[in-house]
Amino acid sequence: MFKEFRDFIARGNVMDLAVAVIIGAAFGKIITSLTDDIIMPVIGKIFGGLDFSSYFMVLGEVPAALQGSTDYAALKKAGVPLLGYGEFITQAVNFVIIAFIIFLMIRQVNKMTPPAVEVPAGEPEDVTLLREIRDELRKS
Repeated sequence: MFKEFRDFIARGNVMDLAVAVIIGAAFGKIITSLTDDIIMPVIGKIFGGLDFSSYFMVLGEVPAALQGSTDYAALKKAGVPLLGYGEFITQAVNFVIIAFIIFLMIRQVNKMTPPAVEVPAGEPEDVTLLREIRDELRKS
């Protein structure tokens, strides 16, 4: 069983997937920082200095200690049911940025790789054999 597991792990596609997951996680952190620290503040400034992460609706009772609070993180930590649509907007922008960057990367890779030369498929062996039989029969 251990040998099978070792063989499974040693296969190329498993290792490629592991590397992709690790790089993807690091790439996700970079994009999150880009979105949270650079893009969303600019968007917030354009729309009047508002922070999207503070957009939410309270759906339940707020503890007396947090009454009137606009701190999304504190309310969420206290267990108050919230509809955090501002956080959703931030995550949607994150997704669009990641998708666009991946699109640009794949586009560049496709430009760098030479186009595949299409080799015409040969005639199937059975068709060739049948033609030879036909030609022999015509000779007779």
